[in-house]
Amino acid sequence: MTPVFKFDSVSDYNALNNHETLHPLVSVIDFSKAAPRSWGNEQTIKINYGLYCVFLKEIKCGDIKYGCNYYDYQEGTLVFVAPGQVLDIETDGQVYQPKGYALVFHPDLLHGTSLSKHIKDYTFFGYQSHEALHLSEKERQLVMDCFAKIVYELQQSIDKHSKKLIVSNIELFLNYCTRFYDRQFITRENANRGILERFEVLLNDYYQSEKPQTIGLPSVAWCAGELHLSANYFGDLIKKETGKTAQEYIQAKVIDLAKDKMANLEKSVNEIAFELGFKYPQHFTRLFKQRVGQSPSHYRILN
Repeated sequence: MTPVFKFDSVSDYNALNNHETLHPLVSVIDFSKAAPRSWGNEQTIKINYGLYCVFLKEIKCGDIKYGCNYYDYQEGTLVFVAPGQVLDIETDGQVYQPKGYALVFHPDLLHGTSLSKHIKDYTFFGYQSHEALHLSEKERQLVMDCFAKIVYELQQSIDKHSKKLIVSNIELFLNYCTRFYDRQFITRENANRGILERFEVLLNDYYQSEKPQTIGLPSVAWCAGELHLSANYFGDLIKKETGKTAQEYIQAKVIDLAKDKMANLEKSVNEIAFELGFKYPQHFTRLFKQRVGQSPSHYRILN
């Protein structure tokens, strides 16, 4: 069985990496200061983080599984982990020196701050490791500057301003990451188009099968899983490419199919609703009216 290590406190993670705990709820780790480590004879271990973690990994350190063959930028990579997520670490049993940096903070740090209200808006905390953020050299330097500002605050005596300044710097850093991801969606436009095409094929295949009657309407999570993407990354990508949410894209596809099916007057609206995967016909009627502006029956009469 693959061993699982869990870190629920900043101090425990600092201890692993040979760092002094300057603040109980937040730390910036320089992995070069950690003692050389080995995971023994294990080929893979799992680490469960009870913390928010952002890892700035040097490409050649190789200890976390990223899928390097698909990188656009070679200078560095950011991986985001939310509390409760698990990272797989590959090891060949050899002793190695960790490299890179990490920002780690406990969810309790955010209590009572503006960031606590919209931390979930930073959807990249829900991305999978192969959907990591690939940095240019200028972006990497900006990340290091953000980390340096947080370290500066951690090295000061804690006062009534400390928490606000630390959290503000974390929020600024996350806002830069949002910008960097927007840039990455643009620079990966060809790859993203390929995903959009596969999404369209997936929906076509779905509705040419018996799945609508057995499974129901295709969910965003199901589609993302079939495309080997996290739901968050998939949703953000579709929104950037089409201007629609993934849910809206699926609904538009369903409405287009419904319009085609209603040309067959031998089928009732209820039968069409069931064929499309609706458990209750009234849900179909409500969606159709929202999207088309008229009920299915009225649409059929007019067309």
